[in-house]
Amino acid sequence: MKIFRLILLILHVGILFLLLGSLLNAYIPPKIFPWFNLLSLGFPVLIVLYIVLTVFWVLSWKKRAFVFMFIGLAFINPVKRWVNFSSEKKESSSDIKIVSFNIKAGLMGKDEVQNYLKAQDADVILLQEDGGMEYPMLKGYNRTKSNGILTILTKHNLSNEKLFFSEDESMELQSALQADIEIKGKTYRFVDIYLYPFQFEKKMIKLDGNSEANEQKVKGVVKKLIPTFKIHQDQVKKIRESLENSPYPVIVAGDFNSVPNSYEYYHLSEDLEDAFMSTGKGSATSFHDYKFPIRIDYVFSSKSLEAVSYDVDRSVSISDHYPVITKFSLKDK
Repeated sequence: MKIFRLILLILHVGILFLLLGSLLNAYIPPKIFPWFNLLSLGFPVLIVLYIVLTVFWVLSWKKRAFVFMFIGLAFINPVKRWVNFSSEKKESSSDIKIVSFNIKAGLMGKDEVQNYLKAQDADVILLQEDGGMEYPMLKGYNRTKSNGILTILTKHNLSNEKLFFSEDESMELQSALQADIEIKGKTYRFVDIYLYPFQFEKKMIKLDGNSEANEQKVKGVVKKLIPTFKIHQDQVKKIRESLENSPYPVIVAGDFNSVPNSYEYYHLSEDLEDAFMSTGKGSATSFHDYKFPIRIDYVFSSKSLEAVSYDVDRSVSISDHYPVITKFSLKDK
């Protein structure tokens, strides 16, 4: 029994160090050490194992349980970025409604996408992977110029459109679309984000009984992940410049192709509020094509704005992403 507990203790300490490594994404960029960003992908599994082992030590009446419980407090916010239980906030007529949605070019039904967006009656709609769609059903909405990937639609006055590309000028990768929108006499800067995708297929990550084939699949996945992390670092740098130089409060939303606690999350949310952390409930999982909890869609805002609701609408399956619906109070905090 002592040997068994020693093995569990070593495993528990190892998991702890891996979890702490994921927190270093706030400080160490992928171009210096990309493996910390890799750890963020496994955070849900690691934290569940950590909690299970901590409970085991509690039930075993071991003093080490208190040490692991105390250190575990460092992971409260990282966990809340995946699963959260916020208190109710009152909505009012002064709130603005934002919908962010990766529509996968309408491949699962263009009319269904348009009918859904029309029914939402949102003030601002931020779309990713729109495939250059037209939106004849959304009458009364102003729209940014089509670029085939990102689109912002709004009922309000729209100006100062700008596309952002990767920092690496040899790679013409669209990463974000900016537009200033005047709502009820005040201007807000909206940034619609779509970071470079990993371009996985299900068969690439589905493991089977062939250990050699599985090893090759894992290597293939890592070969795609590491370069993509580095591309994201360049894209994040460009977007941060726009956010930091904005003369207006900002609302940032979209498909980040990055999970919570990643380098991308930490640096794009810097000095901003995560609407899910403020008012979300339950799971924030927004990408449902794989049978694994994945949150890659976000809504961040300046601290002068207050999120009053955040919903991942799982009632529709018209894309491989669920729509994210957020309401903000226009009253200053």
